Amino acid sequence: MSVIKVTADNFEDEVVKSNGTVVADFNADWCGPCRMLAPVLEDFAEEHKNVKVVSINIDEEDELAEEYDVSSIPCLVFFKDGVEFDRSVGFRQKEDIEELVGE
Repeated sequence: MSVIKVTADNFEDEVVKSNGTVVADFNADWCGPCRMLAPVLEDFAEEHKNVKVVSINIDEEDELAEEYDVSSIPCLVFFKDGVEFDRSVGFRQKEDIEELVGE
């Protein structure tokens, strides 16, 4: 599964109502660490088909960023069955993401 672009219109269906684990990447096009993290998340998504990975551009979806109190990016917010259970700010290696997810 590849990374899914999420907006305010589909956030509830793709994240909140999703069964299982979801990694939500809050990012921006102008953010260097965000651009470095993108291929790491693509690799993670391809290797972990049981985990949904979504991408939220904070410039386009500022209300979601505010609702989830995202003040620094990249910010990974981890959900299990629609409930946030962890978060991580800054660039992370794939192994770090696997550990946070519990894979």
